[in-house]
Parts: sequence; structure tokens; C-alpha cells
Amino acid sequence: MDKIDVLNRYFGYTEFRRGQEELVDALLRHRDVLGIMPTGAGKSLCYQVPALMHSGITLVVSPLISLMKDQVSTLVQQGVNAAYINSSLNIRQYSAVLRNIELGKYKIIYIAPERLMTEAFLNICQHKEISMLAVDEAHCVSQWGQDFRPNYLEIDRFVKALPARPVVGAFTATATEAVRDDIINILDLHEPLTLTTGFDRPNLYFAVKQPKDKRAALVNLIRERNDKSGIVYCATRKNVDEICELLNNKGISATRYHAGLDAEERQKNQDDFVYDRIPVIVATNAFGMGIDKSNVSFVIHYNMPKNIESYYQEAGRAGRDGSPADCILLYGKSDVRTQKFFIEQTGNENPNAEQNAVFRAKEEERLKYMTYYCTTTDCLRKFMLRYFGDEFKPSCGNCSNCMGEFETIDITVDAQKVLSCIVRMRQNYGKSLVAEVLKGSEDERIEKLRFNELSTYGIM
Repeated sequence: MDKIDVLNRYFGYTEFRRGQEELVDALLRHRDVLGIMPTGAGKSLCYQVPALMHSGITLVVSPLISLMKDQVSTLVQQGVNAAYINSSLNIRQYSAVLRNIELGKYKIIYIAPERLMTEAFLNICQHKEISMLAVDEAHCVSQWGQDFRPNYLEIDRFVKALPARPVVGAFTATATEAVRDDIINILDLHEPLTLTTGFDRPNLYFAVKQPKDKRAALVNLIRERNDKSGIVYCATRKNVDEICELLNNKGISATRYHAGLDAEERQKNQDDFVYDRIPVIVATNAFGMGIDKSNVSFVIHYNMPKNIESYYQEAGRAGRDGSPADCILLYGKSDVRTQKFFIEQTGNENPNAEQNAVFRAKEEERLKYMTYYCTTTDCLRKFMLRYFGDEFKPSCGNCSNCMGEFETIDITVDAQKVLSCIVRMRQNYGKSLVAEVLKGSEDERIEKLRFNELSTYGIM
């Protein structure tokens, strides 16, 4: 069978999407690749099709248990012998998978990065034909990526431990230029075909709102969408529990997902959402990675994410079927404090204090750009595309800023009045008292300090 036959027989498509065929052809020619494609663009087909055409086994390295289970289940239903190795397997199940690998039963094996260098798995692979190694979520290899995972540094060691080097394909939805360079260097990709299909997804509407009452705004936004399928992302588990309870109390059918729930409840809640038994799921960012649900029509962030990369990836879970979908961020200044707290509490798992300081500084810089996104009056799509180094138009016509109306006001004189008042108050008082003086308050403290005698008293 040729690549089109494989595409049609196992995946039901008659032609490739943009960028897929070039990546497939390169891997079939045993050329390394780096594919940067937005969520929903079909990255998995880029390595699954050549995997079925190579003579040996393809290993897919992924940090996402939910993705492994979902994709292996789909492949098996399509008649492909596939398996996964991760922490969800017990000893008996793990041993059975290893035994089946020895017997040559699998064509594609998904594996968590921390399992690559285990003695039993490595020994088996050293006696098998490993034709290709695909690295999903490849940005995790970079300390400057939004989700650095030290176990990804084992991938190159694993490849070098094999008797024959397989072709290597790296794939991610988000990568700045620095992260792309890291992926190529750390994974030691050999003259890779580097292909970026573009970060723009025209079917997505982007909006930032700054409501006085986030809860009321959220309820109204979901009600306006008439039981459509959607995800609400929250920064903390506590927020998830509270917002899920709020929605249900308001008559909106919703479930929840976060790492504090037991595995059985997480799986049930996820399945209820994926199979459209419940339209809305409230979750931390632990949810959604690798979940193949095409009809998500809105993603609402109740809290601001930590960086543009995370936001783009999470928001991109909307509209995967190409239909119009909404990506709405409810911004509040307290979100910045929350994310700064998270940055202070985490490092990059490197005991070197100096490197941890550099890591945190980088995280704070990216948080700053996320804050700029939330407060800009410029085109939101242009802001994101420019951040990723992609081409952009002056305005997109499909975001809250392009479709909103902003009025430019010259406040030079007002600013001069404020600064003049601060000087006359001798710069020793807070903004509230300055405001009271400017508006001419009759508060007795102002009279006691004789600020009512200043020339700036009551001028605003």
C-alpha cells in the first residue's frame, strides 16, 4: 500500500491536510523532521502513517496518559496492533506488554519518557528493529518551553543506546524560535525538515473580558451558548470545585476534572464530557492534553494562564472540527498574583540555584507577555502570531478588540494635576488620600492635615 492507501484504509481520509504530506514523505525517506502544527491540525497522522509503512516498530514518546489510551484504543479499533507503557499499568500488565513486544506483536508503541531507559524495555528494543521514534509534545525537552520535563532529556540517550539509529520525528503545537533550536539540538535531529504550518486558526474567535463579577459573567457566557460543548479552565483545584458547583446550582450541567480527584472519578467525568453526556467540564490545565474531541465550541479561561504558549494550546482545544468556536479569557488583576505565586513555588527541578533563578526569570517574562495580551487594545490574533514569529495582518476582524470600539483620550492635563497634587502633599501619602484631595473631599483627616488649603484641592 502507498501512503494514500494507508491514510484511507486506517484513518478514513482521502487526502492529507496542509503540511502533513511533506512530513510523512520526509519520514518515509528516513529524514528527521520537526513539525510545529496547531492543536487540531493532525500531528499524529504525520507519524502514524509512516509507522504503518516502515518495516519495524515505531515508538511514540508522550507525557500524556490520556492521549496514549485514546490513540491506542483508536488504532486497535482500526486494525493496528498498538500498545502503551506508562504509570497506569500494573506489574502484570507491564510484563504482558513487554512479552508481546518480544513476540513482535506491536507495530506502534506509545511510551512515557521516564520508561525509555528502564533496563527491561531498553534490552528488548536493542534486539528489535526500531524504525522510527516520534516525540510528541517536543517542547517539553526545552528548559525554555512552557512545560519542561527533565525525563525528555533521556530521549537522545535512548536513541544512542540502540544498535541502529531510527529516524526521529519531533512534533509540537507551540514553539518559539529558541524552543525550536533547543528541540533540534537536544534531540540531536539530523538535518531535519522543519515545517511550521502556521499558528493562525481563523475559525477561532478570541476575546478578553474584565468583568466586575466573574462568576455572573461566566454563567451568562455559558447560557448564551445553549448547551454547546465547552471547557472552563481554572487556575486551582479549589476554583474548579467552586465553579463546577456554581454552574450546577445555576441549572447548567457541568462536571469537573483535576489531579485531586481519584482516578476513577477523573475517568468517569472525562468520559461524560467526551461522549457528550455532560456538555461542560470545569478543569485545571491537567485536562485536555491529547483528548480527541472535535466538537468543543468554546473554551473559557476563568483565570489567566501562566503564558501565551499555555493559553494558545488550551484555547486551541476549541473548534477542532473547523467550525466557528469561541476562546474567551476572563481577566482579573488577582490572576497575575496567583501566577506569580506559582512561579515562586516552582523551579525547573534543577538543584542549581543559579539556573533556577534564570528559569524563574524566564517564567516571569512570559507571564508579563500574557498580561500584555490581556490588556492590549491591539488585535489579539496579531499579538499571538507575532509572539510565535508567525505572519500576521494588521487586524483579523474576529477578536474582541477588532470588533470592539476604543476611544483615545488625551489625559495629559489630568496627569499633570495628579502629579502636582502629589508634590504638594510632599509625596508621603497613598493614592486613596490623593484622590480624596483631588476631588475635594470634606474628610476631617484632610482638614486636619490642611490639605484643603492646597491649590490642587478639589481641582478634579
